[in-house]
Amino acid sequence: MEKLIWPEVIFGTSGLGNLYVALPDDMKLSIVNECLKCSQGPVVFDSAGKYGAGLALEVLGRSLKQLQVNPSDVLISNKLGWLRTELKTTEPTFEPGVWRNLEHDAVQKISYQGILECYEQGNKLLGDYPAELVSVHDPDEYLAASKNEQEQQQRYQDVLDAYRALHELKKAGKVKAIGVGAKDWRIIAKIAEEVKLDWVMIANSMTIHSHPAALVEFMLKLKHQDIAIINSSVFNGGFLTGSAYYNYQLKDPVKDKALYDWREQFYRLCFDYNIKPVAACVIFGMKAPGVRSIALNTTQAKRVAQNVALPHSIIPGEFWKEMESEGLIDPAYASGYLE
Repeated sequence: MEKLIWPEVIFGTSGLGNLYVALPDDMKLSIVNECLKCSQGPVVFDSAGKYGAGLALEVLGRSLKQLQVNPSDVLISNKLGWLRTELKTTEPTFEPGVWRNLEHDAVQKISYQGILECYEQGNKLLGDYPAELVSVHDPDEYLAASKNEQEQQQRYQDVLDAYRALHELKKAGKVKAIGVGAKDWRIIAKIAEEVKLDWVMIANSMTIHSHPAALVEFMLKLKHQDIAIINSSVFNGGFLTGSAYYNYQLKDPVKDKALYDWREQFYRLCFDYNIKPVAACVIFGMKAPGVRSIALNTTQAKRVAQNVALPHSIIPGEFWKEMESEGLIDPAYASGYLE
């Protein structure tokens, strides 16, 4: 199989699924259009059945068709494991408080049959643009929901069975590459020991604020195995660029004072060096070992071009040294990858 060429920026689509805000359809269309205009070669979109209970997939497929995009000009990643269901409560049950104006709910279905069901439903929502990059979404959350050790073992077997289904899809030529997307990188490491992966998406874990040495070591291992790494949520769910949510959880300035203090120091240094915080976050995330792409999401079409340009931002070495001296980044990481 021809080796995939990963673009520097992969376009996240959670905004198309009404994460935090429900955008009108014309704005969503303009975001997709800008992603296409600002990219060279196949444009990679990252989506999931979890994003708006399938709304992001639906909007993406509809927008691409409306823009008359040739299916061969786009590559869609669908992180599988969440199935759209009927909404029977006032708000969705799967992730309350962060999705707006949804008309459906979603349930987690990770198993051999469940993942195929998610794959088929996802392609139906996408229409003429089937997903060719597939993965198991949130296996860490699925395992964390176990009530005891026995159930956790069964759930882990469900994850392995889901990958068996994905490998059958790949063998049949229906998908090009198999990966995993999770917030807990340790679960990614566990799966990578037993499952042949083409790529991994690490979310919320390798950021300018959080970059544990054990994770760096794991990423080096993936690099040596030629497994592509997509770094996602490099802003810790938006907190590093001004949001009150850290990794999708609302934070309090009093209870979480240390977190807010870190951000204030970070912003001050960025101001001193005339650096945009968003640029520092992206460059840090790109410099991590083995990273091929950064996944970036936006709810504003005008920001797409800025996002595409971010990996080319110039950050002076002195900035990283001062970040290190003020204790804002790990000295071992700074000396190994930033200088």
